[in-house]
Amino acid sequence: MTPKEVLSLIREKEVKAVDLRFVDFPGTWQHFTVPIDQIEESTFEDGLGFDGSSIRGWQAINESDMLVIPQAETAFLDPFLKDQTLAMICSIQDPLTRQDYTRDPRNVAKKAINYMKASGIADTAYFGPELEFFIFDSVRFDASPYASYYYLDSNEGIWNSGREENGNNLGYKIRYKEGYFPVPPADTLQDMRTEMMLKLKEAGVTVEAQHHEVATAGQGEIDMKFAPLVTMADNVMKYKYILKNVAHQHGKTVTFMPKPVFADNGSGMHVHSSLWKNGVNLYAGSGYAGLSEMGLYAIGGLIKHAPALCAFSNPTTNSYKRLVPGFEAPVNLAYSRRNRSAAIRIPMYSANPKAKRIEFRCPDPSSNPYFTFAVMLMAMLDGIKNKMKPGEPLDKDIYDLEPEELAKVPKTPGSLEEAVHNLERDHEFLLQGDVFTQDVIRTWIDYKRSKEIDPMRLRPHPYEFFLYYDV
Repeated sequence: MTPKEVLSLIREKEVKAVDLRFVDFPGTWQHFTVPIDQIEESTFEDGLGFDGSSIRGWQAINESDMLVIPQAETAFLDPFLKDQTLAMICSIQDPLTRQDYTRDPRNVAKKAINYMKASGIADTAYFGPELEFFIFDSVRFDASPYASYYYLDSNEGIWNSGREENGNNLGYKIRYKEGYFPVPPADTLQDMRTEMMLKLKEAGVTVEAQHHEVATAGQGEIDMKFAPLVTMADNVMKYKYILKNVAHQHGKTVTFMPKPVFADNGSGMHVHSSLWKNGVNLYAGSGYAGLSEMGLYAIGGLIKHAPALCAFSNPTTNSYKRLVPGFEAPVNLAYSRRNRSAAIRIPMYSANPKAKRIEFRCPDPSSNPYFTFAVMLMAMLDGIKNKMKPGEPLDKDIYDLEPEELAKVPKTPGSLEEAVHNLERDHEFLLQGDVFTQDVIRTWIDYKRSKEIDPMRLRPHPYEFFLYYDV
């Protein structure tokens, strides 16, 4: 869609307001709204001003003026707002230099694509994330110097099997780890997920399927069709926005926290990816699992840099409640066809070369998709450029390996602190082509330590009272 076509759509659909959206440093959508008379064809070049110092991880107060530049191709009609509103995703520029802002995650993703094209390796990077989520009926939490708690509830949760429900508890509660594909009435959220799926389609997102996921208490997944990197990251932002708002309209709440429920599956974001050139899938070949040599080198890059990648792909302290050795989480940095216990899987659903891809199973949906896809692409390109061999595949059941053999398999970091430390040591590959600047890396590390790692490290945990109060 061009700027002229956007203006035509505004007239055709009798749009009353235009909502301008951009993603902040950690990965949450921000927005402000203007009347339609503020949007002209020149706006797509000149942009509109806002205070960048109030956005997490961005400008200092003495450099606060910034510009949002609407991206015409991202325009869609918001399906939730009372008055007809057209939403557009924006890029961020400095008003003095008119340069794209280096801390704008969408700009980083665009630079990663430009670097890939300039390398001559590929002209298109496709990404297909699978975001899992929970739909709860209520959530309460608080943290103060003298108290801390959270309380989740779901009518579907197995813990409510004995609850009085106005004298009419009908059972059909989903047992722990048995939520994969049950039909209604056990699956109480079928209609809501379908509504979410249809709203995504209205917003221009192609959807392949929706279903209940493994955990009790309303875990679900809606699969989007793969798309080029920046478009896919835009779609992830639409996905989170639409799911949260559909649930809100039904009096429920959606979370993309990786591990909200103890003793059941967490929510991952398995990311499928492939590189293409001149319409040819560069990962398809005659090697292991139908991969090309380039595809294997890409895996080598992911495995080598995974401990640093996790600082972006698993960016919360809660992420490492999911990435725990000994369970089903993909903590073992190995690759395999079909084997979902490996961090990297090569799906074998189809023999069609166009379907050949790599599935990186470590990431989770708390991550900023622009950063996560960009760091994955940079790791794969580094593996390809330096011909990094990934070692032998691990086609055995990882959890049946002898301890001596398992000890040889490298692991993901055990905490956000460890992941950030790995990023501090290993980020040279991200600086290639000025995709990630030293300032972006340093700001990310400092933000994670000061805003998340240290506050969690300094606070007593409620379970510590259970363990230690009577010492």
